[in-house]
Amino acid sequence: MNISYEWLKRFIEVTESPRQLAATLTSLGLECDTVEEVEAVPGGLRGVVIGKVLTCEAHPDSDHLHITTVDLGADAPVQIVCGAPNVAAGQTVAVATIGCVLYDKEGHEFKIKKSRMRGVDSFGMICAADELGLGSDHSGIMVLRETAPGTPAAEYFNLASDYRLETELTPNRVDAASHLGTARDLRARKACLNWQGLDGGDPTLSIPSVEEYREDTDKGAVEVRVIDTEGCPRYAGVTIRGVKVAESPEWLKRLLTAAGQRPINNVVDITNFILLGIGQPLHCFDLNHVHGNEIQVRTCPDGTPFTTLDGVEHKLSQADLMICDDEKPLCIAGVFGGLNSGVTEATTDIFIESAYFNPTRVRRTARRHGLSTDASFRYERGTDPNILPYAARLAAVMIQQLGGGTICGPLRDTRPEGFEPFPVELSMKYCNALIGKELPPALVEAILRALDIEVETEVRADDTVFCLRVPRYRVDVTRPCDVVEEILRVYGYNNVETPERVTASQGRLSAIDESNRMRSRVSEWLSARGFNEILN
Repeated sequence: MNISYEWLKRFIEVTESPRQLAATLTSLGLECDTVEEVEAVPGGLRGVVIGKVLTCEAHPDSDHLHITTVDLGADAPVQIVCGAPNVAAGQTVAVATIGCVLYDKEGHEFKIKKSRMRGVDSFGMICAADELGLGSDHSGIMVLRETAPGTPAAEYFNLASDYRLETELTPNRVDAASHLGTARDLRARKACLNWQGLDGGDPTLSIPSVEEYREDTDKGAVEVRVIDTEGCPRYAGVTIRGVKVAESPEWLKRLLTAAGQRPINNVVDITNFILLGIGQPLHCFDLNHVHGNEIQVRTCPDGTPFTTLDGVEHKLSQADLMICDDEKPLCIAGVFGGLNSGVTEATTDIFIESAYFNPTRVRRTARRHGLSTDASFRYERGTDPNILPYAARLAAVMIQQLGGGTICGPLRDTRPEGFEPFPVELSMKYCNALIGKELPPALVEAILRALDIEVETEVRADDTVFCLRVPRYRVDVTRPCDVVEEILRVYGYNNVETPERVTASQGRLSAIDESNRMRSRVSEWLSARGFNEILN
């Protein structure tokens, strides 16, 4: 999982440096040994400065070139030949100076050199947005607000570098496959340190609000029918019509790029933002390709041909869960979209899918067709069935903010209730025996609450027992030993002292079994103490 340092700070206060944060995440069980600086745009705009166009005259030997003089904050203005149709005297512009390196759309670099254009020397380049990697517009140069000549462009555009932290997740920790999941672990560590009287910092989580969500009309909503409820226990969605698909704003593109995701357009980028942000996969259907104004979740007959977004045709199995209209399949549920179901620049009406699919069904389908996507990675391991409405509303709010449109009808939700927390009962005697150290019950309770686990405390004889309700997104925490593991990793494995001596006892075994069992135990204990074992 790629974590953007700046993105993570949107969810929780982070005071550590990126490398200190990597060490903290590793101690929490999210192994992180890769920290990479990510520039907001290739090259970081080094060598690009803000300039003021002092004069602008037509080139005598060209019908489209202009000869300009530009103040770059130095002792004397520089002469630059510019071919942009909108260049004019008095403008504030971005200028790539001699020696500056820029990058084209394919990532190939080109160096700005002194040039001679139709017999006139040019000492730099007045830039358009796409030439700086700040957008796709190439209709003319960027005309900026008035700023002191010589100001670095990176400072003007506030292009602070980000850092990408790569965490290695064990298969059972799909809850941490998002920035919110990572922030939850950090919150628990902060709460643990604060309880001990140490300065852990503010453990408050900041979650994007959906208060602006409004149903603009009660007409035009797409209907939803789940036929295969075993494969899809819950399905939610929102219809938006009149959306303008366009390029995403810079802040969104920067965060996605830092997390290793390529920006595409505002609608697709929002679904990826929510996937990487809170961990819920979404899919947006182009309603121009949905027949019958109804989404169906069902299977198709064996051998049904289906072409995925990558242009590859697959033969479906009757066990494959599909998202369909009343005529044809549109998407392999939880795995991959169909060739004509995705959002393009021509899309105006969309349906936002936010679903919970059976992990086993998704895993078998993905393996059967040799497909692996960010969505299937999460669905296979178990997503949060209770986050679906929130994720759909958040997507709708963001799409309206960045692309307009009208939210049609109420949010469709096939199963609003029924996904209760996992009940687990934990004895403090059992907890302390498993850890090998006595922890204060109040500390244990603080850690559990910081992990979003509901706690009720009971005193039974000489023992404290916690009756817990574990959130459904923690599919790996369903037994007392799982809860102890959570307590221990948040408290810190390094904070549990190793005993000076160890004892081993065993029941009656045969002489051979007894010898092998004892040899294995001694070997494991010595290895854990730092010894090396050699088998000749």
